[in-house]
Amino acid sequence: MMELVTWFIHKYIMHGFLWFLHKDHHEKGPGIFEKNDWFFLIFAIPSWLLIMLGVIYKAEWSISIGTGLTLYGFAYFLVHEVIIHQRIKLFTRSKNSYIRTIRWAHKMHHKHTTKQDGESFSFLLVAKKYWDKIKEDNKKNIN
Repeated sequence: MMELVTWFIHKYIMHGFLWFLHKDHHEKGPGIFEKNDWFFLIFAIPSWLLIMLGVIYKAEWSISIGTGLTLYGFAYFLVHEVIIHQRIKLFTRSKNSYIRTIRWAHKMHHKHTTKQDGESFSFLLVAKKYWDKIKEDNKKNIN
């Protein structure tokens, strides 16, 4: 479910009316921080509120949703910032097909520097054409 929500937010909100925050993520500039990093707070605050209010009012559903959002946020940080963009230098030479596929799909997303004409807005799931590209590359490297 979160993958669909993430796709929608990325395509229609981040590449829509909040493009002014997301734009610098597509145009690499100096420094390690971007305006795009504000999305961390934008998503962390509702997670925190759901957990806190759930604890106060003993609403397990609220705690569950807040915890799920927090865990998804952690997964996002690990995959997007560490594995894909390598803001922390781990997994830099991975031969894993899944990692190579999500990195390729994200590279194709970033080839577009405007909010229009984008592709590959998902996070963990990628289209078959990106898997096919990595399979093709693997065959070339074997031969």
